[in-house]
Amino acid sequence: MKITLFTADKIRHNYLINLLSNTFDEVFVIQECFPKVSGINFNSNIINEYFNKVNEAEIKIFDNNLKRNLNRTNVKILPINGGSLNNLDLSSKSEYFSSDAYIVFGSSYIKNDLVNFLINNNALNIHMGISPYYRGTDCNFWALFDNNLHLVGATIHYLSKGLDNGNILYHAMSNLKSNPFEYTMSTVKSAFYSLIERIQDKSIFRMQSIEQDRSKEIRYSKNIEFTEEILIQYKNQKIDLDSFSFNNNLLISPYFL
Repeated sequence: MKITLFTADKIRHNYLINLLSNTFDEVFVIQECFPKVSGINFNSNIINEYFNKVNEAEIKIFDNNLKRNLNRTNVKILPINGGSLNNLDLSSKSEYFSSDAYIVFGSSYIKNDLVNFLINNNALNIHMGISPYYRGTDCNFWALFDNNLHLVGATIHYLSKGLDNGNILYHAMSNLKSNPFEYTMSTVKSAFYSLIERIQDKSIFRMQSIEQDRSKEIRYSKNIEFTEEILIQYKNQKIDLDSFSFNNNLLISPYFL
């Protein structure tokens, strides 16, 4: 089976590339390089402290050495600048657009001819957040901030022209609840393993998708809302994963890792 992945260049994205290359015959990757998250003030000490903890969790959950293994013969990577994805000439990169399945994880917003092509080919999107409750950016942070610990996870859904609003296939969750940062990052790994497993056995192509109910939306978050003041409030909260009563009734066909 041949897979095309649209992704970014952090440790977790490279981890996914390696997992795919371990499982499928050919993996074609269009990989955007994002120096920093746009719209966030990285001159702030508290914001840098927060992202340092995110990075520590990413290194712990994912193997930092995987990046060196991306020279496998069944992997072909097209590196591009972050935000230039929609400038691709589909016809000149035809080998990237003749796959059996298409996965989107961590790319910039897809539009124009590319989104039309991917929708027509039932592209699968990994949204880090539990839709339809949390959409936009930093969804799992906001779920923690709102004390909705049961709504921290990933949504596997079909790509659509709207942000995070394609029909849902299932939710991916984590059983690792050591601390909020590792809990959040481990749901990424759950999304990876569940998606690869279900593509490999082709069960995902038989799953019934569910239209998102926008009336259930709790937050539609933007980068501009991620401020020092919010992080100070977050830091002062007592997030207790051990004693929280998790209710899975809101989830769709949840996968736990």
